[in-house]
Amino acid sequence: MDGSLQNVLFALGSGSLVGCTLGLIGGGGSILATPLLMYAVGMRDPHTAIGTGALAVSANAYLNLAGHAAKGHVWWRCALIFAVAGALGAYLGSSLGKLVDGQRLLFMFGLLMMFVSFAMRKTRTASDVTARSLTMATHGKTTAIALLTGLFSGFFGIGGGFLIVPALLLATGMPLINAVGTSLMAVGTFGLTTAANYATSGLVDWLTAGYFIAGGIGGGIVGTIAATRLADRRNTLATIFRGVIFAVSLYVLWRSYAAF
Repeated sequence: MDGSLQNVLFALGSGSLVGCTLGLIGGGGSILATPLLMYAVGMRDPHTAIGTGALAVSANAYLNLAGHAAKGHVWWRCALIFAVAGALGAYLGSSLGKLVDGQRLLFMFGLLMMFVSFAMRKTRTASDVTARSLTMATHGKTTAIALLTGLFSGFFGIGGGFLIVPALLLATGMPLINAVGTSLMAVGTFGLTTAANYATSGLVDWLTAGYFIAGGIGGGIVGTIAATRLADRRNTLATIFRGVIFAVSLYVLWRSYAAF
């Protein structure tokens, strides 16, 4: 980023949108961050956009985690399982991602987003499940899913929340508002692991990440408040978000395909 006022404002505004999305549905931060960094802020290198976005999303996820924890939305045991097991997968995935051509990586990223926009239709919740009712078998299943989710997260440079939330619903059947809050620890950890790996290769723009994080603070507060108030209407929000994912996937596929 060249540091112009316009780009700074775009970075702050993009960060606010990402923070709001994380606070509202616990995911989608990096799905939006990477395209925004490239096509709105003007970052040219896809790998640097991925590394910078991962750092910004990680910081915003941890900030939003605090807000959801204060409201009692976080199931800490599940959060720790996903964070620890998924971090290993994220490290391996990000190591592989750096070896793939940037434009091809973005194209595959777009395909994955399109798949998720359809797969999210099958997520279900069970309001009678509690944190104490989960069994060791459930935690084992959660661990396996976390490893796979982390692998995809690191490979594509995404925080993983849009995968973690459905995965938590699949593994535990927890209420969606709890899946949103619980996912944020893993989102932050996945993003931090990926960012650290990219930073060792000089693929993080620290100044732009700072603007993104600053913008995300206010957006995250708004998103967390909205998530709490609209917890009973999560299906409506999920439908809207699936539409956003699908639209962004088409745009990323178009831009990355044209660059081949």
